[in-house]
Amino acid sequence: MLRTLLIVGAGSFTGGVLRYLVSKLLQDYGTHSFPISTFLVNIIGCFAIGLFYGLFEHSNLLNTDMRLFLTVGLCGGFTTFSTFINESYQMVKEENFFFLFSYASLSFLGGLFMLYIGYLLIKMLL
Repeated sequence: MLRTLLIVGAGSFTGGVLRYLVSKLLQDYGTHSFPISTFLVNIIGCFAIGLFYGLFEHSNLLNTDMRLFLTVGLCGGFTTFSTFINESYQMVKEENFFFLFSYASLSFLGGLFMLYIGYLLIKMLL
């Protein structure tokens, strides 16, 4: 169990650091009303998890430890759903419903689409 926790923790640390770096890189491109860095991190994370699950299902390239590291750890530490919910709530408080609807629907539909594309890419390549 300790080994598993360390594997997931290492992935979470890596994902969290990557999320921070992406956010810092993109912080000047967002607006107060539409948090572009969180949006892009969520979309990239959905694509990555689609790739990983595609690899798991269609090949034997990744063992259980690597699966935990990449999905629970890395993707879990990288994606920012709790931040997404908090930012959405702030838009509700500010009654900024246009950006709330845009942000929520684009995040969900874009994430679902990118997961599907990642999955298909692996399916085609393997």
